[in-house]
Amino acid sequence: MNVWIAIAATFLGCYAVKLAGLLVPAGTLERPLVKRLAALLPVALLAALTAQQTFADGQTLVLDARAMGVTATAPAAGMLRRWPGRTR
Repeated sequence: MNVWIAIAATFLGCYAVKLAGLLVPAGTLERPLVKRLAALLPVALLAALTAQQTFADGQTLVLDARAMGVTATAPAAGMLRRWPGRTR
């Protein structure tokens, strides 16, 4: 029965977030700070999900091949940012 309580709570939470997004006045969404935060939020969420999937194994911190793979890609990502002829 606890699973159904969790599903119902998740449903209500998602619905509340969606409803709150619809009830926000348009003037609030046009503010520069809100626009900047909205642009950065997906990047922060992706970084958090990547870190959780890389360094966590259930309930413990793990440093294994996944961590080495992410560490090895960091210089490659930096090189791609400076690649000649790259368009923005």
